Amino acid sequence: MPPRAKRPAAAVVDLTREDQENAHRPTKINRKDRVNNSTPLGNVTNGQRFGEETDYISLSQLDDDDFNSIVPSTQSNEEVDMNSYQLYGCINTKIVGIRFYKGYASLGERVILQREPYNQYDQNAIKVLNVMGTQIGHIPRTVASGLAKYMDSKDLVIEGMLTGNIGTYDCPIALNLFGPADPIKKNQVRTQMRADRLPLVELIRTEQDKARKEWQRQRALKEAEKQRLAAMSNNWGRGGYPTLQRPRQPVESTSLEDLVQQSSSINAHRMGQTVERFGNTEADLENMPMAETPFAMKTQLLSYQRQGLAWMLDKESPKLPDAGSNKDVQLWKNEHGRYKHIATNYATSTPPPLASGGILADDMGLGKTIQTISLIMANSNADGNGITAPTLIISPVGVMSNWKQQIEAHVKEEFLPKILVYHGPGKKEVSKLKDYGVVITSYGAIATEYDPDKKTAKSTRSGLYSLQWHRIVLDEGHTLRNPRSKGALAACHLNADSRWSLTGTPIINSLKDLYSQIRFLRLSGGLEDLAMFNSVLIRPLKDGDPMGAAILQALMGAICLRRRKDMAFVNLRLPDMKMHVLRVKFEEHELKKYEMFQAEARGMLDKYKHQVGGANGGTTYSHVLEIFLRLRQVCNHWCLCKNRVDKLMALLGESEKKVVELTPENIRALQDVLQLQIESQETCAVCLDNLSQPVITACAHAFDRSCIEQVIERQHKCPLCRAELKDTGALVSPATELGEDAGVDEAETDASAPSSKIKALIQILTAKGQVEQTKTVVFSQWTSFLDIIEPHLTANDICFTRIDGKLSSNKRDQAISEFTNDPKCTVLLASLNVCSVGLNLVAANQVVLCDSWWAPAIEDQAIDRVYRLGQKRETTVWRLVMEGSVEDRVLDIQAAKRELSSTALSEKTDKKKGESTSSRLADLEKLLRRVDEPSTQQ
Repeated sequence: MPPRAKRPAAAVVDLTREDQENAHRPTKINRKDRVNNSTPLGNVTNGQRFGEETDYISLSQLDDDDFNSIVPSTQSNEEVDMNSYQLYGCINTKIVGIRFYKGYASLGERVILQREPYNQYDQNAIKVLNVMGTQIGHIPRTVASGLAKYMDSKDLVIEGMLTGNIGTYDCPIALNLFGPADPIKKNQVRTQMRADRLPLVELIRTEQDKARKEWQRQRALKEAEKQRLAAMSNNWGRGGYPTLQRPRQPVESTSLEDLVQQSSSINAHRMGQTVERFGNTEADLENMPMAETPFAMKTQLLSYQRQGLAWMLDKESPKLPDAGSNKDVQLWKNEHGRYKHIATNYATSTPPPLASGGILADDMGLGKTIQTISLIMANSNADGNGITAPTLIISPVGVMSNWKQQIEAHVKEEFLPKILVYHGPGKKEVSKLKDYGVVITSYGAIATEYDPDKKTAKSTRSGLYSLQWHRIVLDEGHTLRNPRSKGALAACHLNADSRWSLTGTPIINSLKDLYSQIRFLRLSGGLEDLAMFNSVLIRPLKDGDPMGAAILQALMGAICLRRRKDMAFVNLRLPDMKMHVLRVKFEEHELKKYEMFQAEARGMLDKYKHQVGGANGGTTYSHVLEIFLRLRQVCNHWCLCKNRVDKLMALLGESEKKVVELTPENIRALQDVLQLQIESQETCAVCLDNLSQPVITACAHAFDRSCIEQVIERQHKCPLCRAELKDTGALVSPATELGEDAGVDEAETDASAPSSKIKALIQILTAKGQVEQTKTVVFSQWTSFLDIIEPHLTANDICFTRIDGKLSSNKRDQAISEFTNDPKCTVLLASLNVCSVGLNLVAANQVVLCDSWWAPAIEDQAIDRVYRLGQKRETTVWRLVMEGSVEDRVLDIQAAKRELSSTALSEKTDKKKGESTSSRLADLEKLLRRVDEPSTQQ
C-alpha cells in the first residue's frame, strides 16, 4: 500500500472514508524488533499479564550508544511522571481500522495509545488498545504523523477516551495532549507544536491565569516593601527580619512551663481525620465482623485484630458481585451479567479475574505482624504442617529474625510450622523450600535471584521462583514503591495464590507509589497499567477533579485496611502525646553566617536554573545541594559547615576525562559528595530508585551499587558523563555503612561555644518541672551534630548514651539496655537514619527532633519508637526550629507532603525519592522565600 501524503493535524480532524479504509493493518513484530523497542530495564509492556512469556531487555544487552537512546514501544512505562506534565490541548478524532481487530470498548471508556514504529505500512503508526491490552484499531495516519515524534521523544503524553460507541469502521475518541511543565522544555515544545498546527488552547489558558496571579503577587510584594521601609524608619528591625534582631536576654534557669509557653503546639493527630474521607470511615471499621482467634495461636487477638483477621480471610477469597447489585468488588460492578470497571469504564461479559489479598496499612504498633501470623495459622491444619504450600515473607534484612521470633512467641509449640530464614546459610535449603510452612527472606534475596532473561516455564525457574507459594507477604511493602526497580519487578514475578503488603505508609511520596502496590497485587481492569493509572487517578487528583477522589476512595476501600492508634474502638490505652515547636532565635554572629549562605544559595539556584545541565564547568545540582546543606547545618551549629564539594568539583573541572585519582584525600572528598546525595535523598540515575546501596564513581556520580556494576561490566563508561570506568574498583562506598556523615574533627568541637539550638536543647533537658525519671531521645540527621552535642551534655552533668550506624548490633543492644535500665542515663543521642525503624524505646517519655528536612514519615516513625504499645507515660515531642530560617519553610513543605498521602489514606508520608528535579527545585525556591514575602496560591 503506497503511503499517503502527510498533512499537519489540526485541532479537530475530520476523516474521509479513504482514511478509514487505509487503517494500519496488524503486523507481526519479530523478537529482534520487540527487544529493541521494549521498555528499558525489563518493564512489563501493555497487554502483558504476569506469568506470560515475555521478552525483556537488561543492562547486559545494551550497547554503549543504546543505553540512553531506547525508544519505548509504549507510553505505559515507569519513566512518565505526570507531576512534570500539564494539559496543552485536545484533539477530537476517530479510531480507524475497527473491522481488523477484536478489541471492544464503549462510550466513556479509557483507552491506551501505543506507538508502533515497526508497522510495515506506516512507521508513525499509533495503535489503540483497551485496558485489557486488546487492540481496537489505529489513530488515523494523518493525525499519527503529527503526534508520533512527540510520543517517541516523550515531549507529549497522550491520554485517550472514547466519546462514542464503536461502529463498523470507526469510533470517536478525544485525545488529551499533556506536555512538559518545565519552562525551557515547554517553550521548545510549544514552538514545535505551533509549527505542526497542534492545539495549545489549555496551555494558553493556564498561562493567562498564571500571569494574572503573578501580577497580584507583585502588587502584594510592593505593598509589603512599603511596610518594611516604614518599619525600618522606626528602627523596628532590619532587612525584613525584625524578630531576629530583638535584644536577647541571658538565660539562666528555665522552667518547663516557660518553654511550653514559648512554643507552639501541634495536634499530634492533625491528619488523622482525613482517613474518614477516603477508604472506610471509623464507624465502618468499628462495626466490621470478627473472626475467632485460631486454635493454634498461643496469644489471644485483640478485638480489632480479630476484625483484621476476618477482613484478610475475606480478601483471600473474593467473589464477583451478583447481577444488579449496587455493590462493587475491586471496582468491578455486575450490570445484569456484564461486568464494568468503575474507574476505567471497561466492560466485559467474561467474568474478570480478582486479586487475592490486599494492603494491611494499620498504624505502627497495632500488630500487623500478629494479624498476619494468625492468617497463616487460620489456613493451616491443626498440626501446623498441613499447609499445602508455604507462605513467603519478604522483609528488610534487619527484621527477618524478628518474624521468626514472633511466630515462635505467638504460636503454640505443637502447632508451630517449620520456619526457614532463607538468608546466608539458610539458602542451602533451597531444594527443600516446599517442606517448610513459612519461608522468610529479604528484598535483596529476591532481587538477586530474579533474572528477567529467563523463560517463565517452571522447569527453568529456580530458588524462590521454583514454587507456587500459598501467599506472599511484603513487610514494609512500600519498599516496592519504584515500579522500575529490580526489586519491584522481582516481587511481582513471584507466583502465589494470595499477595499481601504490610505497610503503615502505602503512599510514600506520590500516588505512583500506590501503583506499585496495585501491580504487585495483580488487580485487573486497567489500573495495573501506569499510563491508565496516571490518566484515571494521578492527573485528576493533581487537578482537583472530584471524580479522581471518588475513584481513589473506592479503590482504597476495596483493597486496603487501616486503623490508627487514636481511633476510639482500637483502645490501646496509650497516654496522651503532646507536640511542641520551639522556635529559636539566631544570635548576631549566627545570623550573619546564615544570611551569607542564604545569599549564596539564592544566587547558585538562580544560576543553575538558567543554564543547561551545569555543563562546561558551570553550577551542578551537587553544588546546589551543597549550599542548601550548609544552610541547614548552620541552623544547628556553624562548625558543621564545610566546603566539602568545591575543591573536588574544581579538580574535576580541570581534568579532561573528569575522573580523579583515588588518593586518600580524593576518596574522602568523593565520600563527602556521596553523603551529600544521601542526605538530600537523591535517586540512582539508572533505576530511578532510592540509593539502597549507594556508591560514587571517580567522576563524582552516585548510583546504586548493583546498577552501576552491571553498567561497568558491559560498557566500562559512566552512563551520565561517559567517563572511562575500567572496573568496579573505581567505585567508592560511603564513609559509614548507612551513609551517615563521618563526624567532625575533635578540634572543631568546642564545648565552650554552644549554638542557639544547643542552648535550647540543654534548656529542655534541664528544665525545672520535668516529670520524675524523664528520659529523652534526641534525634538528628547528622552524627557530626551528635558529636558536637556530647561535650555540652557532659558540661551540664547529663548522663547519656548513643546509637548510630557505626555501632555493631551488639553495641547497639548494649546502648539500649543502658538507656532502659540505668536510672542515671537520661538521654539517648540517636541517628535518625538508624533509629527510625526496628527499635523499642518506650523507656523514654520525651523526644527532641533537632533538625527537619523533607521526610516527615521518617520523623513520625522515629517518634513511634517511643510512643507505641507499651508506653505508660505521657509523651512530649519537641521540634527545634530556627526562627525565620529554611527550617520554618520546611514545616510548610512537610505539611504539603502529608496532605498528599492523607488524600489517599495514610496520614504519613516520606520523601525518600521520586520527585522530578523541577519539583525539587520548586521546593528549594520556597525555602529561600524571604520571611516578609507573601505567597500566592498557584
